[in-house]
Amino acid sequence: MLPVQKHQPPHPSQLPAQQPKVPPPAAPFDKCQVDGGERIQCGPQDITAEQCENINCCFDGWQCYYGKAVTVQCTRDGQFVVVVARAATVPHIDVDSVSLLETNDPSCTPVDFTSAFAIFQFPVTACGTTYKEAEGYVVYENHMSSSYEVGLGPRGAITRDSHFELLFQCRYSATAVEALVMEVNSVPPPVPVAAAGLLRVALKIGKGQCHSKGCVEGEQHRIYRTYKDVSYSRIFVHTKTVLFAEEAAYSSFYTPDDYPITKVLREPVYVEVNILERSDPNIILNLEHCWATSTPSPNSLPQWDLLVDGCPYRDDRYLTTVVPVGSSSGLPYPTHYKRFIIKMFTFVDQNTYNTNKDSVYIHCATAVCYPSSTNSCEQPCHRQREAAARQSSSNRQTLVSSGEVIMTERKTPSTPNMKSR
Repeated sequence: MLPVQKHQPPHPSQLPAQQPKVPPPAAPFDKCQVDGGERIQCGPQDITAEQCENINCCFDGWQCYYGKAVTVQCTRDGQFVVVVARAATVPHIDVDSVSLLETNDPSCTPVDFTSAFAIFQFPVTACGTTYKEAEGYVVYENHMSSSYEVGLGPRGAITRDSHFELLFQCRYSATAVEALVMEVNSVPPPVPVAAAGLLRVALKIGKGQCHSKGCVEGEQHRIYRTYKDVSYSRIFVHTKTVLFAEEAAYSSFYTPDDYPITKVLREPVYVEVNILERSDPNIILNLEHCWATSTPSPNSLPQWDLLVDGCPYRDDRYLTTVVPVGSSSGLPYPTHYKRFIIKMFTFVDQNTYNTNKDSVYIHCATAVCYPSSTNSCEQPCHRQREAAARQSSSNRQTLVSSGEVIMTERKTPSTPNMKSR
């Protein structure tokens, strides 16, 4: 953020009024696919298609409206106009949580918002805007961000919400009015990582590729939530299409050369753990504990539990999904396999809540169990953990880890950085 200058900046209306220079319009793309009921008018009623495109909005032949993106406009009379779409990030942001740094002034709150858009309009000299002069321009700069939900665990903190930040400028000169959008929170360059276990057990991540008709990637379950006070429960409804989607998700896997792989927040991560080089149909692989860290070391902090005693970690708002592996899987020894699905997250600093740990490594403590008359080797998640723990496994245990999975941001198609109004 640029420092605030002590002298009073000139108001843009004092600058010579000339026709602003604008860049050529961008080619149309998906940002203009806004439902009719959610469209918000951009510009005056009699605006032309060319004028609409020049201020980075969408035109359908009849109406100029804001697209599913972040639109920053600067007016000749010295106003910021910032329109933030819910669909500007993946996963979508809560537009009601977007705010400027200056929040005490009522004029700095949204002038309007819907379920799909938040609209800000305020003077370029207000709401914490900084000012400077550079290369023939008078530059006004401001910053806005969104709040996000943080899950706190005993050994770490995570979030699955998009963290939206926007640094934007209005640049005024004698001949031009320009708006500049600068993106923040870049993803660090990846570093390949590999880890091995003692017992021959492998942990792989499915590519989640689903190309057949009726198979929708990433939609494994329809979830119905019932809320009571601060607790909640979930009911999972499986359909034939859903099961087929899961099988397709585990039909191919990332290879060691593919790591590090990138996922966006809440994108499904398909994990498979299996015994290698064993053909005994009677043994059963159990996952005693699965967790995630931000470094390759399974003992490092922070950590986030995924499975406890083979069951989803109950204090996670997005429960890990355990995927049954049966005879329909086509695997020669289904009991040698365990599968589960997590929703991608990123670690959060427990003190500042900053999202500065974008790498995730998945670890599982596994055990080979031999069924007997007193031990079925099942891990029934409806029982108390203490009761389940009494069913001891064999001492053939090992730890297995994944390669690096990096949280990234899914970008909407790029638009011109320079916009005017």
